[in-house]
Amino acid sequence: MKSEDKMFMRVEEVAEELEISVPTAYKVIQSMNKELRGLGCFTFNGRIDRKFFYQHFYGTKDYERSD
Repeated sequence: MKSEDKMFMRVEEVAEELEISVPTAYKVIQSMNKELRGLGCFTFNGRIDRKFFYQHFYGTKDYERSD
């Protein structure tokens, strides 16, 4: 299964996508998970819902990356 087919992004993938360090990516995920918990969602430390991530950063609901 390709990573873009998975529901959650791990911290290393977030760091790579945003071109930031892993510790900074943890902080980003922590902040986004806090927002999701406020909406009543269940979250996992060090992981973020892929669709929520792309919607939050790029204003899109669907993930489509063109390299």
